[in-house]
Amino acid sequence: MATPKGSDDVKEGSLSGFLGVIERVGNAVPHPAIIFFMLIGIVVVLSAIFGLLGTSVTYEGYDAALGEIVEQTSAVRSLLSPDGIRFLITSPVANFLAFTGVGVILVAMIGVGLAEESGLISTLVRKLVMVAPARYFTFMIVMVGVMSSIAADAGYLVLVPLAAAAFHSLGRHPLAGLAAGFSGVAAVFLVNVFVTPTDALLVEVTNDAVRSVDPSRQITPVGNIFFMIVSSILMAIICTLLTEKYVEPRLGPYTGGVPVEVHEGMTEAEQAGLKAAGRAALIFLGVLALLTLPPAPFGILRNQDTGGIMAGSPFMSGLIVLLSLMFMFVGYAYGRAAGTIANVTAAIGLVVKTWGNLAGMIFLLFVIANFIAFFNYTNLATVLAVNLAERLQTAPFGATTYIFLFVGLVALIDIILTGALAKWAILAPVFIPLFMRLGGDPDLVLAAYRVGDSPMNVITPLNVYLAVMVGFAQKYQKDAGIGTIVALMLPYTAVLLVLWSLLLVGWYQLGLPLGV
Repeated sequence: MATPKGSDDVKEGSLSGFLGVIERVGNAVPHPAIIFFMLIGIVVVLSAIFGLLGTSVTYEGYDAALGEIVEQTSAVRSLLSPDGIRFLITSPVANFLAFTGVGVILVAMIGVGLAEESGLISTLVRKLVMVAPARYFTFMIVMVGVMSSIAADAGYLVLVPLAAAAFHSLGRHPLAGLAAGFSGVAAVFLVNVFVTPTDALLVEVTNDAVRSVDPSRQITPVGNIFFMIVSSILMAIICTLLTEKYVEPRLGPYTGGVPVEVHEGMTEAEQAGLKAAGRAALIFLGVLALLTLPPAPFGILRNQDTGGIMAGSPFMSGLIVLLSLMFMFVGYAYGRAAGTIANVTAAIGLVVKTWGNLAGMIFLLFVIANFIAFFNYTNLATVLAVNLAERLQTAPFGATTYIFLFVGLVALIDIILTGALAKWAILAPVFIPLFMRLGGDPDLVLAAYRVGDSPMNVITPLNVYLAVMVGFAQKYQKDAGIGTIVALMLPYTAVLLVLWSLLLVGWYQLGLPLGV
């Protein structure tokens, strides 16, 4: 019996060693900003080469302005041409201002930062630790992360730092908490137990591709709902097991220097603060309900055309602002009652302090925003994606093999083209008709796209929130870098891609309905 155990130890040691190498290599490279400056240089050179060669692709793509599938031609545009040089010089400010991630982070951190600096966040985390069943705590974190996709980017900015803080309060490694929260938010992003606004957009693009083959046919936003619900729960369980059985043991005991605060219950000030915060939350939610729940036009935060609360409504479009306002209102109420905030001026000082801590991240996002804008200008991503799609389209395989290959292709493209809708706008017009002509269901293609797109989100450098995760990790481990996060999250990517693909293939082979 000793030999197998030793063999397992060797395998586990080899895998840990491999991830350790990834972390060391990733952290040994220059500052992330320098990396993106180097990538900009590479893109400039590649665009010049392929621009001189006249590289282009013609494909059937979704035109958002026309709302239909049209034939499009994309040629590589050189950044060293006269137009390209003008774009390099004149666009950086506009690129940064148009980069919504910057605004989202700054606006969200007004409220979240005030709540954190007032002491509300740490008190809530301790309260959660006191009342939550320890056995299911990790699963709760992951599952809330999975469901947070209905709230767009809120999960990245609210849940992930809360998860790290909660693990730290429990005496567990905070980076394990970060990994659990990040895996739920990003690695299982395109499924949920509810239909999300993103689903409506994906279905719209899908139906335009479907009509190019069969004008009388269409799919609905609940066409994947059964598969989404099962995937949400099973993938959350898998992420929980990975966190508790592999990631956390690999990290070992936390020795990062941030002490765990030991508290004997709640102080009177903290209890008063929580009561005030609870009252403030009820008032805020009550006002929000009055603005949202009545039918239009009285529900002014509903979509005034459809009467819906989700798709295209001010409620969903302004969700980050609403969350920030709620945290600000509740955090201020807590601070005044607990004695951690003297007045409004002191509260503003706490917000300014929070923004000051974001300076390094904002500079990095400036560089990333311009890299993405320059890369998109060249059309290199579109040319590569279409060429890869054409290779797969001509491969002589059966439906099951096509599913695996398509998932792999989506995962590969996600490294350079992270937007879920942007990729689907390119891939749907190619693969939906292909699968339909093979007798496949367009709902199956969309389900396969969900599987391929999500797990790569936690390791691709072009996910702007990867830099945000580095910032969160550095609170507990000062030398954390991109390599730390990639090594931390790579097991989730690898395991989810394999097991989720097998789930989809098994679902298809059993003939189970994907949705309604």
